[in-house]
Amino acid sequence: MSAESKKAHNFIESLIGDAIAEGRHSGQVVTRFPPEPNGYLHIGHAKSICLNFGIAETFDGVCTLRFDDTNPEKESQEYIDAIKQDVHWLGYEWAGEVRYASDYFDAIYDFAVELIEKGKAYVCALTADQMAEYRGTLKEPGQNSPYRDRPVEENLQMFRDMRDGKYQNGELVLRAKIDMASPNINLRDPILYRIRYADHHQTGDKWCIYPMYDFTHPISDAMEGITHSLCTLEFEDHRPLYDWVLENITAPCQPRQIEFARLNLNYTITSKRKLRRLVDEGFVDGWNDPRMPTISGMRRRGYTPESLRTFCDMIGVNKAGGTVDMGMLEFAIREDLNIRAPRAMCVMRPLKVTLTNYPENQTETLVLPVHPQNPDMGEREVIWSQTLFIDREDFSEEPPRKWKRLAPDQAVRLRGGYVMTCREVIRDQNGEVVELKCEYDANTLGVNPEGYKPNGVVHWVSATDSVETDINQYDRLFNQESPDGDKETDFVDSINPDSLVVLHGARVEKSLANPRTDLPYQFEREGYFFCDQELTAKAGRPVFNRTVTLRDSWGKGK
Repeated sequence: MSAESKKAHNFIESLIGDAIAEGRHSGQVVTRFPPEPNGYLHIGHAKSICLNFGIAETFDGVCTLRFDDTNPEKESQEYIDAIKQDVHWLGYEWAGEVRYASDYFDAIYDFAVELIEKGKAYVCALTADQMAEYRGTLKEPGQNSPYRDRPVEENLQMFRDMRDGKYQNGELVLRAKIDMASPNINLRDPILYRIRYADHHQTGDKWCIYPMYDFTHPISDAMEGITHSLCTLEFEDHRPLYDWVLENITAPCQPRQIEFARLNLNYTITSKRKLRRLVDEGFVDGWNDPRMPTISGMRRRGYTPESLRTFCDMIGVNKAGGTVDMGMLEFAIREDLNIRAPRAMCVMRPLKVTLTNYPENQTETLVLPVHPQNPDMGEREVIWSQTLFIDREDFSEEPPRKWKRLAPDQAVRLRGGYVMTCREVIRDQNGEVVELKCEYDANTLGVNPEGYKPNGVVHWVSATDSVETDINQYDRLFNQESPDGDKETDFVDSINPDSLVVLHGARVEKSLANPRTDLPYQFEREGYFFCDQELTAKAGRPVFNRTVTLRDSWGKGK
């Protein structure tokens, strides 16, 4: 199928498709994903990844991975490695080798010299405060720097001296000479280079001057032959500067910048600065904490790459912006896992049950489906014995109206097993219920009992053939829809105190002693849970993270 005949899924595909059909674009479509290696990728980056790689796939083009590494003081190899892992995990493969903006530092420097030689850039000695004063406001034009008309040769020599380390941090900058009266403040002689004495993770101590993002990005795009530079809407006002840079140097090509609305998700923060604060101040357990909106955190929680790609497809690509409801993301993972997750039983808060009419030393093997709607996933075995565990929340001595679980002298079916009736409640010295004495009906395996009706179905595990586990019940990190919406309060005040509830001593089927690590399980009647390999290794027993509840219960008394 030709590129121009493919159905467009968003306005960017339409723009590119129209350009190809009308002959305004020829050749291969080349996009790029250009993250800054100063933090871990989050759900907003997932949208950008899916868009850039998706556009390339749609038009049989390629997408490159380039790190925008122009600020060595905030960057590290840890972030680079994590970002590469996230892109691969989402299912994408970049074209060629990983690129770095620092790969082009020599060329960027030469282009800066070219602008100086053309009289389009100058070295400025204004302090940061003075520069802000000279810049003007949205209603008032700026003023020319007193250094704006330095002779070209003097600018060239001072710029070389900046490169050679003859000035201190912040003493001089190189600025573009554009228009201090421009209504677009980004064109009021923006800084192109600043002095920074910092070792770079790729170039070491070769440079003590580093180019600014707005200068680096268009040049890097041009050096790589990028045809479509896709950016979020905050860069729309920067596009005239993007184009100005390429139009005033001998650029090898002229990429087209197109902006789209970034992803805003309620109950979530995606500011890297604020996410870093959560990490640094110990509000979360690292960048990959399962409550974090980072891709690594979501992976550790049990989100699948398919669910994130589906979510990004659901929200679409537009210029309108707006905030997406967290429920849509949770819907995407539920839909995915409902189809693919193997089933198992886990008793979160075990309550002992003794079947008084079942032989003490007898057991039997019951066979249950791994997935009731997918026979191809096979079967699993669970052991029925005299002593079982059910969840404490499935028993009530004084059941409310329409109670559909166990109560004194009432019967329930145990999932995949027999019907049992509670005959006696055993308490400890503090009056707490510690055991239920029940009778099972031997004629009810797979059939309904005669003469009475069970009061619902509950899950269970054998006391002798189950495994102790810890359960991390993760929930939304913030309890406010817009955690940083109120500028008068600190966003950390909106942290949900119940975002993590740890349950020790839960019990799971024995088959989960060595659980799968590639896919969450559906713990029947509880939700979807994913084995945390790191915590499991530390604990010496399985540790599961709750990915998502079985249904949306936010604000409904979970």
